[in-house]
Amino acid sequence: MLALSLDDECKIEINMTTLAAPIAKSLASKMKLNDGVEIPMFGLGTYRLDGPLIASAIEKGYRMLDSAENYNLATDYIDLYLLHAPQGGKCGEVYRALQEHKKSGKIRSLGVSNFGIHHLKALEKLGLDLPSVNQIEMHPWQLKTDIVNYCQSKNIVIIGYSPLAKGKKVDDETIIQIAQKLQKTPAQILIRWSVQRGLITIPRTSSEKRLMENADVFNWSIPENEMEILNALGKSPWSCTWDPTKNDLETAFGFSNQELESRSSLD
Repeated sequence: MLALSLDDECKIEINMTTLAAPIAKSLASKMKLNDGVEIPMFGLGTYRLDGPLIASAIEKGYRMLDSAENYNLATDYIDLYLLHAPQGGKCGEVYRALQEHKKSGKIRSLGVSNFGIHHLKALEKLGLDLPSVNQIEMHPWQLKTDIVNYCQSKNIVIIGYSPLAKGKKVDDETIIQIAQKLQKTPAQILIRWSVQRGLITIPRTSSEKRLMENADVFNWSIPENEMEILNALGKSPWSCTWDPTKNDLETAFGFSNQELESRSSLD
């Protein structure tokens, strides 16, 4: 995956009640990655979106555009390059090559996507730099608390994709009840949940109207009781997409954990 960003003012507050992470206060909010680069805390997923809508998003203040090689934006400017998933058996070699591109200035920041804890530990054991970002599926049915906590302990920023669960949960009874109580849309509840947990989030919409509706999540909050109700949805995990975070090391790196330990001892 590729993530593009444009410079703007940063305003954040510290969230002491959930994940002790910065909370975005506007479309302009940014946070610092472990390589010193600042990244916007709210963005737009651009899968199958047309140019005019993306241009409109930029005009309205969006400062991060999430894209991928198979639907890229025909640009030669990339702020953050992500290794898409722990699969293919060559993640070590590919990540090492990307790391060299970063050192040479061809990549500004380097991250991964869909990596589990064992994948991140494998990168370390191979003597590779920690990624700046791990982008994973995040919504109330995919808490991934273990990965989130591990990444925070290693100063790896989480970007949550599919915060709207691809629209498959906007009619969920719990979401609708909370939305009605707070006089917000179901989408706003789901997006605010991510924001309030201190996650960078990249909701996608193909609607001009919802560009700003989705971004109207900064000047209000979900009460603690309702946040607990939303978090409890994660007790029955459900995914709107694949979950490569569980791929074994053989699938990701082409060798077993035992072979990894052997390689590490030789370094």
